[in-house]
Amino acid sequence: MRTLLKSAAGLVCAGALTLTGCSSPWPPGPVGARTANPTRTPGIGASARPTGPPYTPYVSATTAADTDTAGSPAAYNLAFVVADRASCTPQWGGSAAVDDPAVSARIRELTAPGRAVRVSFGGADGTELALACESPSALADAYARALDNADATEADFAVKGANLSDPVSVTRRLEAIAQLQERRDLKVSFSLPALPTGLEPDGVALLESADDHGVDIAAVNVLAMNYGTSYTGDMGDYAITAATAAQAQIGSVFGLSDPDAWQRLAVTVMLGVNDVQGETFTLTDATRFRAFAKQKNLAWLSSWSTFRDHQCTNGAATRSSTTCSGVLQERGAFARALSG
Repeated sequence: MRTLLKSAAGLVCAGALTLTGCSSPWPPGPVGARTANPTRTPGIGASARPTGPPYTPYVSATTAADTDTAGSPAAYNLAFVVADRASCTPQWGGSAAVDDPAVSARIRELTAPGRAVRVSFGGADGTELALACESPSALADAYARALDNADATEADFAVKGANLSDPVSVTRRLEAIAQLQERRDLKVSFSLPALPTGLEPDGVALLESADDHGVDIAAVNVLAMNYGTSYTGDMGDYAITAATAAQAQIGSVFGLSDPDAWQRLAVTVMLGVNDVQGETFTLTDATRFRAFAKQKNLAWLSSWSTFRDHQCTNGAATRSSTTCSGVLQERGAFARALSG
């Protein structure tokens, strides 16, 4: 019987750093100097919000948004660490060093109220470190550099597309993570694409291989978005059915009871207009899914992303953007709905 966590714990646009799909470029502009505060909560999964799963949205590591604090997030998924060109050197978005002073200042601001950050590796653009590093030990060192500079004890690995089905990089990544977990207390999550029918076969195979390599997984984060043009139904319904199917898969892979499998499941939704034409996750969907997540006691609930949580200049839109949701809304309305 497999075990999950022994401790308590599609498309790419040129120049875009998106989670699962193709949209307009990552928000430009530098971050300003911030005031440091060393006080922070040691774990993202802590019971900071006892009435439901923690809300931990994705944020840009390099660019602040005025909606970052909407909904009072319990923590943040800090996106994305990739390789500097084709070298085994970690960078934020392939453009900022992991020890860049502006990024460090931004992290201090995000964590100042007592929140933590989970470093997210991968995404849909740039070269993933597991492809650039030639050995598991070199890859583990690259991951460690990013985690240490963010003062993070949690790591998220967003694996999708060709990277999910590449056996060499999958094995190298898992061996590197196993090495890291031998060295330090590190909570690991995998963010994997899903359909309303659940995780894709390659995603299930990755989880099975992770267990075989001795990797402890704190959560499996279902990317409930961008299903494809053949799915024309309600996005709120799809998020619930995708989560339900993935929970059954997690329980089967790791031999968990239903309650334990729900507690190892996280879900990320894409706010408003998704990258696939015709898919729109509405504020009503967000409110309904928060109630579902609370009922099932999910590990955490996330969104792509804080810098999209406001109305576009022209109001409603039919195409997705990284800078706005594409639906009529007040600023931060999705965060408030998803955080409960």
